[in-house]
Amino acid sequence: MKPTRKLSDLVSVGPKTVEDFHLLGITTVAQLKTQTADRLYERLCQKKHQRIDPCQHDVFRCSIEQAKHPNLPLEKCQWWYWSKVRKEKM
Repeated sequence: MKPTRKLSDLVSVGPKTVEDFHLLGITTVAQLKTQTADRLYERLCQKKHQRIDPCQHDVFRCSIEQAKHPNLPLEKCQWWYWSKVRKEKM
């Protein structure tokens, strides 16, 4: 049986992001599979009553992608990969 991945096991997820996930009610990697980065980012801004650095959106996106795809290529596990994707859509 595979060990269950923790939020802190995900690439690009540090202690502050784990705190943010907990603030948003996310405590497991499995819960991330049903989330969207847009919604998590908006909720975090609302909860903290301020606009959060948009790079946090990218961290959320890479975390969600890792939750959905455990064998995601390492390049796509880095938050800055998703920064480029987000900026290309602007």
